Amino acid sequence: MTAVPAILGRRSTGERVRGGAFYGLLVFSITVGFVLLGTLLIDVFRKGIPFLDTVLLTEPPSATPEKAGARPAILGTIYMMGLLLLMAVPVGVGTALYLEEYADRDRWYNRLLEINIQNLAAVPSIVYGILGLAFLVRGLGLGRVLLAGAMILTLLVLPIVIVSSREAIRAVPDSISQGAYALGATQWQVISRQVLPAAIPGIATGSILALARAIGETAPLLLVGALTYVAIDPTILGQFTALPIQIFQWIARPQGDFKLLAAAGIIVLLAILLVMNAGAIWLRNRYQRRW
Repeated sequence: MTAVPAILGRRSTGERVRGGAFYGLLVFSITVGFVLLGTLLIDVFRKGIPFLDTVLLTEPPSATPEKAGARPAILGTIYMMGLLLLMAVPVGVGTALYLEEYADRDRWYNRLLEINIQNLAAVPSIVYGILGLAFLVRGLGLGRVLLAGAMILTLLVLPIVIVSSREAIRAVPDSISQGAYALGATQWQVISRQVLPAAIPGIATGSILALARAIGETAPLLLVGALTYVAIDPTILGQFTALPIQIFQWIARPQGDFKLLAAAGIIVLLAILLVMNAGAIWLRNRYQRRW
């Protein structure tokens, strides 16, 4: 009996060589990725930090690099992320709760819903932009406004929020729900007071990851009317632009100083992303439970 585990655990020389080669390939790939990322970040910070000043944060765009700022783009990005959070998270979490706690898997429409959610996660972002242009901007007559851009980004990240929320709900031990049912709690009481609070860390992490994808999108916003030059502060039902589009516009300019401004804009975009990630980490640590 003792010889069987030893035989099963013994590997041939060829298997060890192939395993070592595969491990070395993985380490090499990760190293190349980190080296390239580090090189890009160092280059961006080296060029952008001298231009990271109050002019960039408080002034509108200009044809002169010394006077050019990104205030409308920064505000547009912040407004869109706020609207995205208000629209995508409640709908995504609600859908995840329905599929995990209420939906009958034998019903054809529930199976169809799950298949569509999985397929929508792989749809290119430009397709969402075309959809928004056809149905929101022109079909519903909403116009090329910030709200239309936020709605398109909501459709873009909604599958991510739903899938991550479902995984967070599944991670809650079933014994907690069964114990609450045994004490006489209703299904909604179990969900609202036990399951959902315990799933908040995973839901927050997935939602921030979805926002991180949306914050760098450019193609769908261009199709729904995000302009490259907006000199006024954006409104929900007015013209708007976003930091990725402003960065792209600066890089396309022939003057070298605009490319340095683009590096500074990238730093601001990274700062907004880090603030969102810090909020997700705080929520996760605040509500995390160990079983």
